[in-house]
Amino acid sequence: MKPTQLKESLRLVLIFFSASILLSTISFAEDATKVMVMKIDAEIDPRTNRYTELALEHADEIDADIVVIEMDTYGGAVNDADDIRTRFLNYEKPLWVFINKDAASAGALISIACDSIYMAPGASIGAATVVVGGTGEAAPDKYQSYMRSMMRSTAEANGRDPKIAEAMVDENIDLDSIAPAGTVLTLSTSEAIKLNFCEGEVRSIEDLLEKNGLEDYELEEFTLSGTEKIIRFFLNPFISGILILIIIGGIYFELQTPGVGFPIIAAVVAAILYFVPYYLNGLADNWEIIIFFVGVILILLEVLVIPGFGVAGISGIALVVSSFILVMINNDNFDFSFVDINEFVAAITATMSAFVIGILGMLFGGVKFSESNAFKRIALVDVEDKKHGYTSRFHDKSYMGQKGKAYTVLRPSGKILIDNEIFDAYTRGEYIDKDAEIVVIDESGTSLKVKEVKS
Repeated sequence: MKPTQLKESLRLVLIFFSASILLSTISFAEDATKVMVMKIDAEIDPRTNRYTELALEHADEIDADIVVIEMDTYGGAVNDADDIRTRFLNYEKPLWVFINKDAASAGALISIACDSIYMAPGASIGAATVVVGGTGEAAPDKYQSYMRSMMRSTAEANGRDPKIAEAMVDENIDLDSIAPAGTVLTLSTSEAIKLNFCEGEVRSIEDLLEKNGLEDYELEEFTLSGTEKIIRFFLNPFISGILILIIIGGIYFELQTPGVGFPIIAAVVAAILYFVPYYLNGLADNWEIIIFFVGVILILLEVLVIPGFGVAGISGIALVVSSFILVMINNDNFDFSFVDINEFVAAITATMSAFVIGILGMLFGGVKFSESNAFKRIALVDVEDKKHGYTSRFHDKSYMGQKGKAYTVLRPSGKILIDNEIFDAYTRGEYIDKDAEIVVIDESGTSLKVKEVKS
């Protein structure tokens, strides 16, 4: 074989092997299973609710084949848990949950909504009795009935024993040796496997995937974006209190110096940063935001239109304060049965602290701030005083101290005659008859101010 033929043969062999490697790589990439992991390791609340929504949206964006939830929670808000379990039941691709420690109460409901349940050694699931926030006491039976119904229907939807799921809520259900009457059912890992409530015991997510025969997979853990982390930052009650303080201060200084612009802009920005995060996380309802603006309108009417300070102003303040508090807590149209007492205290403390600090700041710091150089840079504070030579006199020459007579009756305004020239005039409030002698005592403005000359 000639050298040129040998080179050509080697070149063809090299191309063949390169193409084979490339095709095998492409084939491997296509065969690799995409697995996305989300973590539910905190209290079930509106933040968790939104987190799961964003996580499933991301799973669709990356076209994940399987979604795995790593679970460790003692539960939380029933209404948020209901939203999450509904979202999971309606999700089209496989949802597997790995309970690495606890799935209690609302966590049990969410776990049962998944297609497959896997538990770590020593983990548990159950104890889903609804309790009143803060006291730990069992909620009224209508709430227990609602929870039993959700647990039962969720178990049925995924082929699990609804009686066992219901026993996790109702202590009166007798399951013989599994859960005798008088105790709420909580299953260990081995018990859950025995009762077909768990697909198996695993020690990690990787172990879970291997147990399902997955060797070639791409694992991605969902994390919140920077924007969502900022939104969570503004949900802190302390930060909310600062924003409330800025809203109050901005409105106050705008009313004190109308037309400045900066205070009201600061108030609007603070209101956006306050309401939007709570709205996006499902805490703030439309009506709660509406009553805030109604309250502000009533306050403005009281200050700018209605004399004195009465019903409109007090009602406006009450609506604004109520809005701030209600937005921060997860009530259901004034139903506070599932609101933790600590959330209530935090919301009231943050709001009232901001109002007290704001009022004290207005009383003791408002004057000093209005006299500061910083305030003078953003507001027009110069006054064209008469002592500085400024005047609003509209006449060509001064008539101050000149005498004349009333050309008409002044009641208290009318016309006067000075040096055969007629002028508009007004008195200090008294009536002056026609032809009575008068003297000019002020010439500011378009009319002359006069008084009667007594003989």
